[in-house]
Amino acid sequence: MKVLDLFSGIGGFALGLEAAGMNTVAFCEQDTYCQKVLKKHWPKIPIHSDITELNGYEYRGTVDLVCGGFPCQPFSVAGKQLGTEDDRALWPEMLRVIREVAPRWVIGENVSGIIPMELDKVLFDLEGEGYTCWTFVLPACAVDAHHRRDRVWVVAHTDSKSQPVGSQYEQRMVAHSISSSRRQSKRLAQRADKEAKRSSNTSHSARSGQNVSNPHRQGLQGGQKIENAKGIWAGGNEQPERCVNDGRATWLPEPRVGRVANGVPNRSHRLKALGNAVVPPLVAEIGRIVMQKNESFENG
Repeated sequence: MKVLDLFSGIGGFALGLEAAGMNTVAFCEQDTYCQKVLKKHWPKIPIHSDITELNGYEYRGTVDLVCGGFPCQPFSVAGKQLGTEDDRALWPEMLRVIREVAPRWVIGENVSGIIPMELDKVLFDLEGEGYTCWTFVLPACAVDAHHRRDRVWVVAHTDSKSQPVGSQYEQRMVAHSISSSRRQSKRLAQRADKEAKRSSNTSHSARSGQNVSNPHRQGLQGGQKIENAKGIWAGGNEQPERCVNDGRATWLPEPRVGRVANGVPNRSHRLKALGNAVVPPLVAEIGRIVMQKNESFENG
């Protein structure tokens, strides 16, 4: 089976699906560091840098599977969960490419935060194109990785006879539109409440040292720069690790302890790429099942 890999990152999908016996024919990835990784390990495979400019018709009739972990930031609990209001919400572009390529199989991946927000829309869109969908929440530890990392997986299949389900589909879309509007109103109200609480707690946050994660903020460590703070230093290093000031313990944003990697090339880029990556052994398991099902469908 030939694969078009969207939102490719550092090649987690390609690595897993190739282990299952598939072949990647093209990548689509905009991050320059990730592009370097892809070129290093797959030097002969072309890379499209912008999904909005990718012409899926180029791969129509030659690609059997389109895969992609479309951006999770609009749905992640680590972000603002703006959903479709986020400019990184690129599922419509992935759907467009799927429509143009018309593959037999689709594999999509996202964070579990998409479930109450947009998963039903994704499934409706695929069903509207004639796909039968299966969804799973699978953690990385399912393949013995040493972390949980829950992710939502959507596996979809179609054949040449598949058609949208007509009036039933339209009724479900109307129902989805109504429920989506209700959820949107609820999210806006919750966001307003959060902004109000955040505004009222701003002065308290500054005093309590909660801004330690932002080393560029003026008045870090309770409104008093750490080098000017008076108190008792713990440890015997040249630079202080901890200060007890006014009965409150505060910490340096980057203590001089040998627990933080130093001098690693492209450290921040590597961490970002790994954070966005899928777990290849998990993709391989899904790929093997797809290969088995595809063979049974073809044999009939």
